[in-house]
Amino acid sequence: MKKIIIAMLVVIVVLALVIAGKSISVYNGIIALDEGVKAQWAQVENTYQRRADLVPNLVATVQGEADFEKSTLSAVTDARSRMGGTVKVDENMLGDEVAMKRFQEMQAGLGGALQRLMAVSENYPSLKSNTSFQELRVQLEGAENRIATERMRYNEAVKSYNTTIRQFPNNLIAGFAGATPKVPFAADAGANTAPTVKFDTK
Repeated sequence: MKKIIIAMLVVIVVLALVIAGKSISVYNGIIALDEGVKAQWAQVENTYQRRADLVPNLVATVQGEADFEKSTLSAVTDARSRMGGTVKVDENMLGDEVAMKRFQEMQAGLGGALQRLMAVSENYPSLKSNTSFQELRVQLEGAENRIATERMRYNEAVKSYNTTIRQFPNNLIAGFAGATPKVPFAADAGANTAPTVKFDTK
């Protein structure tokens, strides 16, 4: 009888150790994924900040063109000023859909204003031949490409994190750890619509 009780105790202790080990491993994995999401978010912020930092130089260069459309230039400066000159946001926003949507809308507003500025600039030959403007344009295009890449990487990190905290038995440990889902970037409005291509028939 004593041997049976000892054997049962050994089994219980071994099971407890296995469960504890698995729980610690899952907990640490969730923490690592959470830190990965935060690190990737920092990269997203960095690329958006790079774009925002280009705006003052771009505006100053364009202002040298005396008859440049003031409304287009104002739209760019207004969009940037609404962000307070910075794109730094609190990490708590990563789980807040409303805050994430607001952030995306602000960034899309600046992006749209910059696209309009670039389109309008085509009508100004002296601006098109301005070396500083062309260098800024190239830097801006590079920043936009990096933004797209970092947003994609952020979404991948969020997917991995969200999947992990929702799977059983990870969800039990995630609940204990206070892990909540993160919000990925949504596609920009109109991203699912193919652009219309028009050919000049003249």
